[in-house]
Amino acid sequence: MTETLARIALVGDRSPNVVSHTRIPLLLDALAARERLLLDAYWIPSEQAGEPGAVDGFDAVWVVPGSPYRSEAGVLAAIRVARERGIPFLGTCGGFQHALLEFARHVCGLTGVAHAENDPDAGDPLIEPLACSLVGHEGAVLVEPDSLAQSVIGSERTVERYFCAYGPSRHLDALSGHGLRFSGRDEDGHVRIAELPGHPFFLVSLFQPELSGDGSRPHPMVTAWARAAVEHAGQRV
Repeated sequence: MTETLARIALVGDRSPNVVSHTRIPLLLDALAARERLLLDAYWIPSEQAGEPGAVDGFDAVWVVPGSPYRSEAGVLAAIRVARERGIPFLGTCGGFQHALLEFARHVCGLTGVAHAENDPDAGDPLIEPLACSLVGHEGAVLVEPDSLAQSVIGSERTVERYFCAYGPSRHLDALSGHGLRFSGRDEDGHVRIAELPGHPFFLVSLFQPELSGDGSRPHPMVTAWARAAVEHAGQRV
């Protein structure tokens, strides 16, 4: 029996200087070896991600860390396609931030919100500098019961690694009121995980699960996303 091969889009500006970018190929190899999840990965630069059809035909999309992206518009376009067409989606660090930005603009109608890293002078930043930078930080995340995040992670408390200095603060009630669920927070109550109920798989985190361990055992979030990709590929075939 031939195993299903899933085509995945890794959206971001690939660089050898971004640790998560060097880690992801190791995770893909580990997923194939340990879980027999076969993923055919294509890196899509942010400028290309906004072109018509850029992520069409893929079985999953991962907006990887590495912001500021060269094209905010391209990243938002890829996220919107994944959200609207039910393509399994994972967003980590910058991917988390831009997933919230896309949802705020296109679902909540908050067209004026911005990402302060991309637009420091914005009047209504949805994503702002964190009071305490999380670059190189490790911290606990409390996961809501009966959430996708909890079912994936398998626990209501996890310790995760960060490499970011921006996060969400404003309009969170509007985002949750329009259907986005904030399913993980730090011990001070700040949002760290979000998901979209009703979507086949839509999970985003401010922390970077790809940095967990040494890369030989993929984080449960990455593994669950890969499984969703293979399932999507099977349905497509």
